[in-house]
Amino acid sequence: MAEFVVKVADERGHLTQQVENGYSEAEIRDRFTQQGFLVYWVKPKGVLTGGRIRRGRRVKPSTFLVFNQQLLTLLKAGLPVLGSLDLLIKRQRDSYFRSLLQNVRERVKGGELLSEAFSAQNVFPKIYTTTLMAGEKSGNLDEVLTRYISFQRLALTFKKKLAVSLVYPTLLVSVVLVMLVFLVTYVVPQFAKLYEDLNAQLPSITLLMLEMGTHAQRYAPILAAVAGITIFLSWRWKATDRGAETIDRATHHLPVIGDIWMKYHVSTFSRMLSTLLTGGMPLLPSLETTGASMTSRKILNGIQNASVRVREGQSLARSLEEQKIFPDLSVEMIEVGESTGALPAMLNSVAEFYEEDVQTALAAAMALIEPVILIIMAIFVGGILISLYLPIFTLSSSIH
Repeated sequence: MAEFVVKVADERGHLTQQVENGYSEAEIRDRFTQQGFLVYWVKPKGVLTGGRIRRGRRVKPSTFLVFNQQLLTLLKAGLPVLGSLDLLIKRQRDSYFRSLLQNVRERVKGGELLSEAFSAQNVFPKIYTTTLMAGEKSGNLDEVLTRYISFQRLALTFKKKLAVSLVYPTLLVSVVLVMLVFLVTYVVPQFAKLYEDLNAQLPSITLLMLEMGTHAQRYAPILAAVAGITIFLSWRWKATDRGAETIDRATHHLPVIGDIWMKYHVSTFSRMLSTLLTGGMPLLPSLETTGASMTSRKILNGIQNASVRVREGQSLARSLEEQKIFPDLSVEMIEVGESTGALPAMLNSVAEFYEEDVQTALAAAMALIEPVILIIMAIFVGGILISLYLPIFTLSSSIH
């Protein structure tokens, strides 16, 4: 069962709003109607707003992959869509995802297509709903679901490999930052008290370090609050169009990382477009859907501009080449795929090539970054410790 928010009016016209447990919106509505209430609306608690799902929260990719695998198995076994959804809703442990599926089921039961019902939730990838729509129009839903599942598996595997590559550097940077904060805000002030009691003559570097540590400890709460507010405002700014474009532009201009970031998006674009084309969708709708699914604003704008050129009758390769954002090799491979009539297969080759290139480049970058982080850590920590312990070596002469 799921929780639903119900707004009803009794026979006297008094409005009430309450939370009820039930299996679906229709079941809740029928229950209150039989009790003599006038039902204004029924919405899954914390999920729906005005009949539509709020943006922001997403279903876990692994959970969504398992659902699609189970849905495909049930459809291949001959079960209708509604029956398959009923079984999967009962087995779904994620309450948020279960609420979404219940709304999908009610929409399908009301006559909507499965692709329309998933699209109305406003949280699922556009490539998924477009793939479903292509399968429904062609009458080959099983096949397009199979292709989407293969795409999702490859995408998840690739993202996991990238995440694993970044675990150690992230952990190393975190440890370094924690160590530096601890040294500056706790250890350095303790040495300041010690040297103050001894009334010793201290070197300039030690005085500078003690001054920094004393001020850092005194203003630590203020600095933490400022850092928190800055991070929060930056996160909100990132959600705006201007902020997203600025951050994306800065990311693409970073040395080494910018090139890797671009190749990652090229591989994602190629894989998505290939999946849609193989599913039977025309080039222009596939290109527009793929562009809308990209997270990089630079790539997104480039694909939108290329879509306009394709609509005017220009080739895909030529349209992408004009944007001057895709690597020359990828454009050449796409041109070969267009000329030979094997564009989906060539796009898959582009995706595989750049996925492998990204992993190789990332591994090389991490191999370079790790020793750099260690060297920086040694310089900072070593500098702090030397400045603190330097007076100890001359303490006896300073006291006399």
